Amino acid sequence: MIIVPMQARAQQPSSLIGWLSLAQLISWGSVFYTFALLLEPVERELGLSRAEASLAFSLALLAEGLLAWPVGRLIDRGHERAVMSGGSLLLGICLLLHSVINSPAGFYAVWLGLGAGLAGTLYPPAFAVLIRRYPHNFRRAIIVMTFLGGLASTVFLPLGAGLIATLGWRHALWPLAALHLLVCLPIHALMLRHAPAPVQSHVAAPRAALRRHLLSAPYWLVGLFIVLLMAVTAALPAHMVSLLRGYGLPETWVIAVPAAVGVLQVGGRALLFFFEHHLDLHQINRLIPCLIPLGLLTLLLAPLVAGLQIGLVLLFVLLYGMGNGMFTIVKGTAVAEYVNREQAASLNGALGLPMALARAAAPWLLGLLWSPGGGYTQGLWLLQGLSLLGILALVTAQRLTRAAH
Repeated sequence: MIIVPMQARAQQPSSLIGWLSLAQLISWGSVFYTFALLLEPVERELGLSRAEASLAFSLALLAEGLLAWPVGRLIDRGHERAVMSGGSLLLGICLLLHSVINSPAGFYAVWLGLGAGLAGTLYPPAFAVLIRRYPHNFRRAIIVMTFLGGLASTVFLPLGAGLIATLGWRHALWPLAALHLLVCLPIHALMLRHAPAPVQSHVAAPRAALRRHLLSAPYWLVGLFIVLLMAVTAALPAHMVSLLRGYGLPETWVIAVPAAVGVLQVGGRALLFFFEHHLDLHQINRLIPCLIPLGLLTLLLAPLVAGLQIGLVLLFVLLYGMGNGMFTIVKGTAVAEYVNREQAASLNGALGLPMALARAAAPWLLGLLWSPGGGYTQGLWLLQGLSLLGILALVTAQRLTRAAH
């Protein structure tokens, strides 16, 4: 079992952020990104179609999104330790149960449970913790946390592929479950003690203030931006391995390309960390999401230009990886920057239902639009349109917020 520093050291910001970052690496890598590796073997063993197998990942995202509101409210009230520790425990148990499923019903049930665990362990609750603990420097703290978390695909896609090749997909889930029970659970249980008390104004009049923000135009526009871009970025990971196999790439490239996305995510966040003070914050927030549709465009062009296919796929990795990495920061701070800081966890949590529906529908819809002849082309064009609409919503929200001030 991991040895977590004593209470005195737990109070040091760098120590807290470092340990929480390690838990993010494991939570994202062992569940969110590993599904792409499990998709085809589980599909074959259970006799599922691509859309039916994709539905499990969609159900996980649905469960995660539906729980976002209660999770956000619990964190705002100071229960971050219980939320994140419980999430790690649930992930470990569900991964163990996943190793013994033998029916589609069991497959769907275990991914519903994994989605509930992710609701308490991924970036949204972790960002809310940092916003509460570092109210005057939360953006920098969030960027630092995502450095290690961004390497999740880089670490766990090769690791997961190696475990599946060596142990089979069922036994490969055992060491992943152990990471949650022996590493993430102790981190959250020991490092999240002594949570800050709720903000006094938030306690005194929570309903009126929260209702006012929920009904504001900037909140709806920022919410639309977050929901649409999260749907786009949720759809690709579950299908990336199969998509690249459909392009006829060698298996080494099939694993290396999505793994490299993680490295580029961290690279983008590093650029943001070192240079954002020299640039206009609102302009940065507008430009960063544009890298995602540019990356999708190169992915659409890749099968059409035979001689440049590898080069276009690598360009996709560069654009999409850096864009997705920095988008995590924009998405995690947009509500606090353009709507309200004190109730950011609750306001982000209120996006849980629309985000759940959009993120749950996206992987399933991408699988549904897949065809043996056309591959994922129709689905990629849909994601392109959604991403552009989301960017337009953010730009409009920024203008309204500036006009109000």
